[in-house]
Amino acid sequence: MTAPTSQKYLLIFDFDETLVNENSDESVVRAAPSQELPESLRRTFEEGFYNQYMQRIFEYLGDSGVRIQDLKAVYEALPLSPYMQQLLHYLSLNLDRFEIILISDANTFGIESTLRAAGFFSLFRRIFSNPSASDKRGYLSLAPYHSHSCPQCPTNMCKRKILSEYLAERAQQGISFQKLLYIGDGANDFCPSTLLSPMDVAFPRKTYPMHRKIQETEEKQPGTFNAQVVPWESAEVILQYLQSLLKRS
Repeated sequence: MTAPTSQKYLLIFDFDETLVNENSDESVVRAAPSQELPESLRRTFEEGFYNQYMQRIFEYLGDSGVRIQDLKAVYEALPLSPYMQQLLHYLSLNLDRFEIILISDANTFGIESTLRAAGFFSLFRRIFSNPSASDKRGYLSLAPYHSHSCPQCPTNMCKRKILSEYLAERAQQGISFQKLLYIGDGANDFCPSTLLSPMDVAFPRKTYPMHRKIQETEEKQPGTFNAQVVPWESAEVILQYLQSLLKRS
């Protein structure tokens, strides 16, 4: 028996430089005594191993006297992207039409702190991010989200795998969606966007890595990126699209 289609649209948000207008991993450095990292620590970064790098940063911040409340204050002050507040408010008034999840390579503590401070935490049915919490020393401890075999993604997170598993879980519960709507900016948002069908919509932040990778794909192999593409600089573009979508449906 085929799973019935929900009357809802599935809206998938990224966090850093999408929902908020900064990279929260870089923003936490404001809590450091000198508001910068030592060069020796910066040099330990390796492409594809960002989660491990952030674990070292949180350890350094803890050793420097930064406590969980200091980090919480930074996360609570993160600015939303342009027009994002209006978009989220609109969604809060139309939750009967949207199911909303967030998939981010940041961390659960930071994301939840930001969303609670902004008043939008309850919008999200699920938040998928790297687990983080205060340890017995009062440091923020960080762990990888999962393991995977995707060669395109960092070792700790493949957003395509997360989205695939979420859709499978909802299908088992008898729920499928009229349309998938993916809002992101980064290179790691391109991988899950390749799951989208021609009925679905990718909203890449204009000129950011996700947008560039979509453009490169279309230049090399026209027609291979399935989803409709709606680039945005302000979330007003997304809001107008969703308003039009609901009027048509």
